[in-house]
Amino acid sequence: MIWLWLILAILVVILALALSWRYLRFFGREVQAERAQELFALQRERLELKFQHAAAASGKPRGLRWKNCDWDGPVAFARERRTGQLAALAGLTIQFEAVEGGDMEGLPAVSTLRDASAVFFFHRGQWHTVGKTIFNMTPAMAIEHFKNQYEPVKNNRDHHSGDQGM
Repeated sequence: MIWLWLILAILVVILALALSWRYLRFFGREVQAERAQELFALQRERLELKFQHAAAASGKPRGLRWKNCDWDGPVAFARERRTGQLAALAGLTIQFEAVEGGDMEGLPAVSTLRDASAVFFFHRGQWHTVGKTIFNMTPAMAIEHFKNQYEPVKNNRDHHSGDQGM
């Protein structure tokens, strides 16, 4: 009889550990997301500059040179469903100019301002970018469009500092 109680007690302890592990893991992800958002806000200007250099060096779009980026749009945070990696998408308006002697030279559409989302990713406690750009979508639209790949993360900065869009 005592063995039955002992086995039952062990099962209860295992169940309690399993349930608390899920909670602790969820809590840890929430803390990581909040810390990452704070870091993004603190490093935003540096990250924007890093993005511009990487995007300009990518050679995309072909035949166009990155002339100016206006970072007036909101920032949305997401988590990659497969890996759990955090991403930040920052809204911006991009102005291009044609590369001299290229296919795009002389086309009127070149001077059209383009709305886009700049992609940043959080890896090993730091924000990074490779200049990836999602054209013609706000950050919220991009997360919705790629909902099979990303899940939205609540922007804790909106609630703590009163900033809208950041």
